[in-house]
Amino acid sequence: MKVLAYTLPLLAVMMTGAVADPLAERQELMKERGPLMRVLAPIAQGQQPFDAAVVMDALQKMNDNAQKTTDVEALWPDGTEGGDTKSAPKIWEDKAGFKAASDKFAADAAAAVAASPQDLQSFQAVFGPMSQNCGTCHETFRLRSS
Repeated sequence: MKVLAYTLPLLAVMMTGAVADPLAERQELMKERGPLMRVLAPIAQGQQPFDAAVVMDALQKMNDNAQKTTDVEALWPDGTEGGDTKSAPKIWEDKAGFKAASDKFAADAAAAVAASPQDLQSFQAVFGPMSQNCGTCHETFRLRSS
């Protein structure tokens, strides 16, 4: 019982700390996507051989990541527009549009995993919509690097 009494407050502090810096958390989530796209895109483009296990591993990781970014209010709360961020002001000007884009990416990532592509053609069919979401979001909701 004493262990529980000490553990619960510690867990609460740890959980609070995990979302205490939404800017750092969203940056970390976005940084996870790059390496996953560098695995998936060359396979989809036929530059790397199709391997169902590699594709499914990367798709599952992408889906896990995508599901975490659907909580737009927690990751992009008002007041986090500034600082070292590539998030465009358009996010805060059009939260509903940004939320819709985030939800679409998450839905397409989940659909890609559910499809469990076993060949290049079926993978390309689910990768296309998922990767288009990245481009759409980057065009509208991400600042350009100078």
